[in-house]
Amino acid sequence: MLNATVAAIGPLDGAAMAACRLRLDNLTKPLGSLHGLEELAVRMAGITGRARPQGLGKCIVLMAGDHGVAVEGVSAYPQEVTAQMVGNFLRGGAAINAFARHAGAELMLVDVGVAVDLPAADGLRRAKVAYGTGNIARGPAMTVEQALQAVAVGIEAAGEAIARGARIIGLGEMGIGNTTPSTAIVACYSLQPLAALTGCGTGLSGVAVAHKAAVIGRALAANRPDPAQPLDVLAKVGGFEIAGLVGVILGAAAGRAAVVLDGVITSAAALLAVKLAPAAAEYLVGSHFSCEPAHDEALALLGIKAYLHLNMRLGEGTGAALGMTLIDAGLGVLNDMKTFGEAAVAVAQDGPGALRQRADVTGT
Repeated sequence: MLNATVAAIGPLDGAAMAACRLRLDNLTKPLGSLHGLEELAVRMAGITGRARPQGLGKCIVLMAGDHGVAVEGVSAYPQEVTAQMVGNFLRGGAAINAFARHAGAELMLVDVGVAVDLPAADGLRRAKVAYGTGNIARGPAMTVEQALQAVAVGIEAAGEAIARGARIIGLGEMGIGNTTPSTAIVACYSLQPLAALTGCGTGLSGVAVAHKAAVIGRALAANRPDPAQPLDVLAKVGGFEIAGLVGVILGAAAGRAAVVLDGVITSAAALLAVKLAPAAAEYLVGSHFSCEPAHDEALALLGIKAYLHLNMRLGEGTGAALGMTLIDAGLGVLNDMKTFGEAAVAVAQDGPGALRQRADVTGT
């Protein structure tokens, strides 16, 4: 499944992007004055192959899994919170539920590796690969076969979301301790020291953050992940929900859907997905800059822009939901504003606008 999915990822539609850019340049505003929103509209044109994308369905895929490394004291919360929060998601009481409603997005919950059995419930896909990962400070998180199984869960989830009409897929996650494996993944590709990459996660004290960095160092030394082999990195220091998100990214790109990142966990998954399939990078959309230093590094390694500075560090897909609203705003500009020709407004007489704005651009 992985190889077929990677092979199905094609380039963005350049003709649709050019037509979209022509309309944006000729809307009744100074050239490029809605910069980031215009970039998002052009990206969506390339992804969908439509010069004026409209009515795009949205889905946030939230993968849940536990981590054996939680026993090392790398989180401010106990491991049982993972399962408790999945229940909270199902009851609609978490931040991501509010954010998904705000964004007009469906929320798809997937148990890919929670450490306990979750009861069957509407809105929950039970696709557990194992009851949490191994303790990466002492050995590998999972086998390569388990990593591939979790990636396949994500590919299937993305396919289901696309079949329901989603063309914008946000990434969410839940897993106590998961900033530790995420930071370990980023560290495999970064030249930054671990101390500079390691953050407070769910709210650790300074002493605990230093301990967390030491645990990550032990994990890398114990497992020696090979950066040239992304599946090796994933299996040795990753997580089941991270592997699931890798699959969501690849499946979404293969189905020509945009993928909106959240924080460090989703960006670590994106880093591995792009290592597996470089073409998937064009389908990624950044949302916010989280408080985790490894997130900034992951975005830089990916070459992905983020847009919102809100000092958020919650995860769950909350930043992705806000990123979806930025895409909506960009497409609203594209589709709801008038061109100079349509509104009978004079075009720029000087500067770059004088070179690219024309009164005859209408109906594009």
